[in-house]
Amino acid sequence: MPQESSQPEPGHGPASAPERPHRVAVIVDENSNPFELGCATEVFGLRRPELGRDLYDFALCSAEPATLMRDGFFTLSGVAGLDAADRADTVIVPNRPDTDVPRRPAVLAAVRRAHARGARLVGFCSGAFTLAEAGVLDGRRATAHWQWADSFRERFPAVRLEPDVLFVDDGDILTAAGSAAALDLGLHIVRKDFGAEVANSVSRRLVFSAHRDGGQRQFVERPVPPVPDASLAPLLGWAQERLGSGLTVAGLAARAGVSPATLHRRFRAQLGTTPLAWLTGERVALACRLIERGEERLDVVAHRSGLGTAANLRARLRRETGLSPTDYRRRFGPGGTPAAGRIAAAVAARTP
Repeated sequence: MPQESSQPEPGHGPASAPERPHRVAVIVDENSNPFELGCATEVFGLRRPELGRDLYDFALCSAEPATLMRDGFFTLSGVAGLDAADRADTVIVPNRPDTDVPRRPAVLAAVRRAHARGARLVGFCSGAFTLAEAGVLDGRRATAHWQWADSFRERFPAVRLEPDVLFVDDGDILTAAGSAAALDLGLHIVRKDFGAEVANSVSRRLVFSAHRDGGQRQFVERPVPPVPDASLAPLLGWAQERLGSGLTVAGLAARAGVSPATLHRRFRAQLGTTPLAWLTGERVALACRLIERGEERLDVVAHRSGLGTAANLRARLRRETGLSPTDYRRRFGPGGTPAAGRIAAAVAARTP
């Protein structure tokens, strides 16, 4: 289960520290994969007129004026120098498919500087190799694409690799297993910084699942469905409209016209999780949205989200987000200060 990041709490920095957009810098290195670069740009770099504000101050940066991308597809130029990474609150490190090729010394030095001053570090796919080569992952949890798990363990035995999950949140260092998992991790970061409501808005714009838990399997079997279509999409949409109705796994199976065991197999094959885990995750996400919209009565939130009791709500919310309902409301509720703003202010106070 992903862990809550080590984020400063209100008041942990000079009161005079100016609040500014959270700065995200993506370091691009030779032979970097353009898909993950696109994922980072989509999640962190686009303007958000539908939200009435921009979430992040975003920049691409490189050690060279022109960087040849993966397999020579194209050359990236016109981006900032590595000094942009020195000013960032979150630094996304390079990922490249030739994992045995050493990263540029200047890139590794930039990663080390970012880590030393407390910036959040993110690695997509083979980005874990960059982080490990920089020496910031020793003794830490991380993941990487399953096809590189053996070589990663051989090169970096001091890293606690978790090879069969979508992403790992180890506080100030986060890693995603592959290309699609980069979007999962990106939305996870948005959810931590701005709450479930904003993350859902970003996911809708991406036409992407709002919440796939990091503990789900990397490899998900997706066989060609028989006729009639065995896709879970209609069932999931139906269930999301009835989360507060006492819906159970047996009720989901009955709606789908299959046995609970068959439904379990379909969830595993198509989503990489169980029906109960999916249902619980959706209910927690709904509870978060209700709190963000201003509902203060925990019994009402628990009832409307299908979590039943305030005690169960507290336990589930803390397990999923690391926060109590009170802390979640303080961070993301109406009038709350976005976590990203507090991180930015704290990092600014630490940066010379």
